[in-house]
Amino acid sequence: MIVLLVDGRQQLSVSPIGKQTHKHTQTDRQSSFLAIAPRGRGVTTALRTGGKAWQRDESLDCLYSYTEEPEFALNRDYFEEDFRSHARGRRWTELTLEEQRTYVMRLLDALEVTDRDKRLKVARAILYLAQGVFDECDTEVDVLHWSRHNVFLLYNMGIFTALLELLSMEIDNNQACSSAVRKPAISLADSTELRVLLSIMYLLVETIRVQMEDDRPEWRAAREAFKNELGSPLYNGEPFALLLFTMVTKFCSMNAPHFPMKKVLLLLWKTILFTLGGFEELQEMKVRGRKRLNLPPLPEDSIKVVRAMRAASPPASAMELIEQQQQQKRGRRSRRPLVKQDSLDTYNERDPFKNDDARDEEEDPEDTDSGIEGEVDPLDRDVIIQPPPPPPPLRPPTERVNFPKGLPWAPKVREKDIEHFLETSRNKFIGFTLGNDTDTLVGLPRPIHESVKTLKQVSSSPLPLLIMAGVFLNQYSLSGEEEVEETPTEMLYLGMLPNLSQYVIALLKLLLAAAPTSKAKTDSINILADVLPEEMPITVLQSMKLGIDVNRHKEIIVKAISALLLLLLKHFKLNHIYQFEIVSQHLVFANCIPLILKFFNQNIMSYISAKNSIFVLDFPHCVVHEMPELTADSLEAGDSNQFCWRNLFSCINLLRILNKLTKWKHSRTMMLVVFKSAPILKRALKVKQAMMQLYVLKLLKIQTKYLGRQWRKSNMKTMSAIYQKVRHRLNDDWAYGNDIDARPWDFQAEECALRESIEKFNSRRYDKNKNGDFAPVDNCLQSVLGQRVELPEDFHYSYEMWLEREVFSQPIQWEGLLQNP
Repeated sequence: MIVLLVDGRQQLSVSPIGKQTHKHTQTDRQSSFLAIAPRGRGVTTALRTGGKAWQRDESLDCLYSYTEEPEFALNRDYFEEDFRSHARGRRWTELTLEEQRTYVMRLLDALEVTDRDKRLKVARAILYLAQGVFDECDTEVDVLHWSRHNVFLLYNMGIFTALLELLSMEIDNNQACSSAVRKPAISLADSTELRVLLSIMYLLVETIRVQMEDDRPEWRAAREAFKNELGSPLYNGEPFALLLFTMVTKFCSMNAPHFPMKKVLLLLWKTILFTLGGFEELQEMKVRGRKRLNLPPLPEDSIKVVRAMRAASPPASAMELIEQQQQQKRGRRSRRPLVKQDSLDTYNERDPFKNDDARDEEEDPEDTDSGIEGEVDPLDRDVIIQPPPPPPPLRPPTERVNFPKGLPWAPKVREKDIEHFLETSRNKFIGFTLGNDTDTLVGLPRPIHESVKTLKQVSSSPLPLLIMAGVFLNQYSLSGEEEVEETPTEMLYLGMLPNLSQYVIALLKLLLAAAPTSKAKTDSINILADVLPEEMPITVLQSMKLGIDVNRHKEIIVKAISALLLLLLKHFKLNHIYQFEIVSQHLVFANCIPLILKFFNQNIMSYISAKNSIFVLDFPHCVVHEMPELTADSLEAGDSNQFCWRNLFSCINLLRILNKLTKWKHSRTMMLVVFKSAPILKRALKVKQAMMQLYVLKLLKIQTKYLGRQWRKSNMKTMSAIYQKVRHRLNDDWAYGNDIDARPWDFQAEECALRESIEKFNSRRYDKNKNGDFAPVDNCLQSVLGQRVELPEDFHYSYEMWLEREVFSQPIQWEGLLQNP
C-alpha cells in the first residue's frame, strides 16, 4: 500500500493490486521545502493507533547507513549501563518529567569530562534518547512518540549548545585529520564521534522543525526559539549553517577526508530549510512583498497549479517506433486504420488505473511509451502524484473526448517586451521612437492601442527586480548608506560572501562524485568514508548489501545537494536579485550546466525506478521488529514501490536549478544548445510525472528558436506539449525563431557586465571601507577641523620637523584650485 501524504492535504493511497483508492488525512501539518515536491516529507506509511496518525518517512531512516545497524544496540547498551545505576530498576518511560530532566542534566555534566571514550559513551546514551528509547517500545508509533518527547526535552535542557562545542572540537582536531590523511583506506570507525554528534543534531533539527497539530504550547515556543537561534549569528559570530559549510569545504580540500559528508549535507539542508523556510513560506513572503509595494496579487498559486497538473505520455522515439513496427509484423498487435493522436494531450489522459490489457487494445502503437517488446512502462501504468478525477460512467466512444477548459498558467509579458512592441510599431507607422515611453500612443492605429492595453493587463515585473529598482535605491540617504533588514537570509548571505565560490565548488564536487554517470578516479574525493565498514565483505550476500548501501548513500547525497542549492537560489532571489545572480554565476563558472546535463545523460527510467533500499533495515523498523534472515532474493526484490521517490525528487530539483540558471540568459541558453541538451531532455520526458515534465519542457522551450526548423518540424508533439503545459509569454515567438534575441551572443561580454553590476552591489552594500561610488564626502570645514585624529605617542617629539617638511617647505599651487578636476 502506497500512501501519498503531501503538505497536510488529503491525498491518494494506491494499492498496486486492484488499483483501489482510499483517502487519509495527515496530521503532520508541515510547510517545508518539499511541499510541492513529489516526495513531500517522503512517501509515508500511515501508522494509525488510537486515532492518531504517524508517518514513517525517509527523513529519519536516510540518516543512517545500513552498515551502522550494529551501533543501534551499542547506543542502547551504553544508555542502560548508565541509567541502571540512576533509575534503580525503573524504565525511562516510567519516570516523571522532573526525573527525566534530572537525568538529562547528569548526562550534560558527564559530557564535560576530558576522557574521550567516556565522552563518546555519554553521547551515545543521548543519541539513544533522541532515537526514542526503542528497546522500551513495542511499535514504531511508540518510537516516534518518545523520540519527539525526548528531543524537545533535550533541547530545553541546553543539549544543542553542548553538542556544538564538541563538534567544534572535533572539526579542529588536527590529530584525527592528519591520521585520516595518512590512511590508505578510511572506514566507518574513523568518523565515530562526528557521526554520533551529527546524528543527535540532525534529530533535534528535523524533529523540532516539523510542526504537528497536537504540539504543546511550550513546544511551539521552543520551535520558534530554536529557529531564531539557528538563523542568528550566535555561533562565533556566524549562523550555524556556516560551520557546516566550513566542514564541506574542508572535506573537499582533502584536509579532513574522514568527515561523514552525508550527515553533514543532510543537517545543512534541514538547517537552512528550518531557518529560511520552505516553499510555503516563500509564497507567503512573495504575497507580503507585493502587498507592501502596492502591487496586484499573484495571478495564481504556482504550488496549486503544479499539483493540479497531470502527466502526459511522452512521444515515442525512432527506435521504439521501429521495434513496434516489428512487433506488428510478428502479429503481436493489430493496427487500426485511423486513431486520434492525443498521446501528449494532458486533458485526454487515459484513466491511470485502467487495466493494462484493455489499454493496450485502445492505444495506437505510435503513441505508446517506451516499453520494450510491447510492455507498458511501470511509470506509465501506476501511481500519478495527484489524485485524478473520479472515472466517468461508461459511455459511447464518440463522447470520450474532454476538451480543456483553459491553459494552466495565466499569460505574462515583460515591460521590455511592451517597449520593443511599441518601438517596432512607431518605426512602422510614425518613423521615430520615444525611448522607454510605454504610455504615449499618439499616431498609432486603434489595433495597436488595443494590443498595448491587452499587454499591460498581463504585464508583471518580478518582485526581486522591483525591490532592487525601487525600495533599496530609495532608501539611500545623503551619506550613501543603505538600510538593510537583518533577515536570516541576509545574515546567511553576508556570512557566505567571503568564501562563496569555495562553497559552490565544493558542493558541485560532491554532486559530481555522487552522480551515477561519474566514473571512479583515483584523484577524486572519497564520499564513501562513512559507509564502508572496517572489514570488507567476504560473502556474496554481504557484498550485495554493501552495494545497495553505497548506491543508496550516493542517492541521498544527490538529494541533499540538489535541494540545498535550489533552496538557496530561491531565497536569495527573493531577498535581492543580485544575491541570486552571484550564486548563479558561481554555479555557471563551476560548470554546473554541463554537470547537470551529464547527470541526465543516463537511462533516466532506470534511475527513477531504482530500488536501492532494504525496507527491513530502515529505521525505526529494524529496531522494533524481529530481523528476518536476509537472502539474495530478498535483497534484489527491494520494496514494493515502483518508484524511487528520492531519485525523482533529485531530478526535479536539478531541472529547476538548470531553469533558474538559464532563464532570460541567452548566452547560457546557447550553452544548452552547444552541449546538445535537446535529446537528453527529450529522454527525460519518458518519466510520467507532471512536475518533472513541466521543467523539461521549459528547458526545451527556451532553446527551441536555436534548434532550427527541421528539429521543430520533427518534434511537433513536444511543441504541442510545450504549448499546453508551459506559461505563455506574449510576443515571444519561441516556436518560430524570429526573435531578435536569437542572434549570436557574446558570452564573455554578457557575463562580465553582470559581474560588474554584482561587484558594485557588494561594494556599495557590504564594503566596510566605504570606498565605492556612494562613499560620503564631508565638505564642512568646521566638521573636518573638529574631528579627533588618533596620533602616535611619539608624534609630539618630531612635530616641528614634520611641520617644516610637510607644510612650510611645500609650495601651494593656488592655480590648481581653479582648474577642473
